[in-house]
Amino acid sequence: MIPARFQPVLVEVAPLARRFADGGFRLYLVGGSVRDLLSGDDIDPAEFDFDLTTDARPDDIKRVLKGWGEAIWTQGERFGTIGARREGRTYEITTHRAEAYNDDSRKPVVEFSDRVEADLSRRDFTINAMALEVTSESPVLVDPFGGAADLIARTLRTPLAPEVSFSDDPLRMLRAARFIARLNATPVPELVAAVKEMRGRLSIVSAERIRDEFDKLLTLPQPTAGLWFAIDTGLADEFIPELPAMRLEQDPIHQHKDVLTHTLAVIENVRPPAEQPEGRAPFDFRRTRLAALFHDVGKPRTRGYQKGKGVTFHHHDAVGARMTRKRMEALRYGNDDVEAVTELVALHLRFHTYSMGWTDSAVRRYVRDAGPLLHELNVLTRCDCTTRNAKKAVMLSRRMDDLEVRID
Repeated sequence: MIPARFQPVLVEVAPLARRFADGGFRLYLVGGSVRDLLSGDDIDPAEFDFDLTTDARPDDIKRVLKGWGEAIWTQGERFGTIGARREGRTYEITTHRAEAYNDDSRKPVVEFSDRVEADLSRRDFTINAMALEVTSESPVLVDPFGGAADLIARTLRTPLAPEVSFSDDPLRMLRAARFIARLNATPVPELVAAVKEMRGRLSIVSAERIRDEFDKLLTLPQPTAGLWFAIDTGLADEFIPELPAMRLEQDPIHQHKDVLTHTLAVIENVRPPAEQPEGRAPFDFRRTRLAALFHDVGKPRTRGYQKGKGVTFHHHDAVGARMTRKRMEALRYGNDDVEAVTELVALHLRFHTYSMGWTDSAVRRYVRDAGPLLHELNVLTRCDCTTRNAKKAVMLSRRMDDLEVRID
């Protein structure tokens, strides 16, 4: 019996499936589409991704789509992917394939296949190596690697040996961190060992792809488990070495025994705008998460920066801002992102002098310096409080409330 949550998806894809079947081809929903259907989570049909695979070759796919798709694009044709849009919905149909990277190349070499099982074997993880045939009389689940069982057990493993999977696409090592965090999954020991051994292979992946995958991890509701995985395996050293450098670094002002642990707590304190108290304007969640990631990045470079010892808050913030800019530029973030996050890092400690008694002029200067980033800066400042001392936490929160009242 087909679960009710499958029905809207199957109904929508049925006309396309009939066209492939009439042409003598098979069509399958694949990857994350099937994982999300099987997970039991509520699915919004309007936001469902129609990722499909077929034994039809790209030229055949174009013929099938002709007259059905309102728009067709072929930018990914050499990789076997043809895109189409119909009634506002985007479909991507890809010929069954196996792909692998050369040892020193960032470009995959693609070979087409007639068997969906061959295609699934080259997928990143078993939970994404499932397909649902939609050209059969009734939908048929193809799960040669036990992905459904792994999804239930929250186990992360690769269809083939992890060394093969990560050699095919080294970015999958970072993607593993995302699924560990997103699904609260446990990686099998051989996967962890392979990442530790092969992490240097991430160097052949473009900075843009690494950046985009890292953003997906960082903007999960609870990314900490994935970040710890990247740190503990040494993977983070390959693209954001400033993060593990904070481990076990003492913060002499706020008495954090481990600046890294504090940083990860601040990241999770930054919640999506919908979870903010009523009455607060929306803020850029992704940028504020990035600012939380980098906000204390300068501390390993400014040991003993306590007031009265020659190194000031301003110096710490300036060092952190320079390091933030350098790393974000290396990861090819856009200029707007670099400028905004760097400015948030540079300003994030300003509030800690508020207890000394700000004049109205100082409040105006704070607002003027923050400019359009004022709300993001205030959110970051609130989230920077990770103390377990309830009395201190309340005091800091009331202090920020007072500042915001004065700003208003």
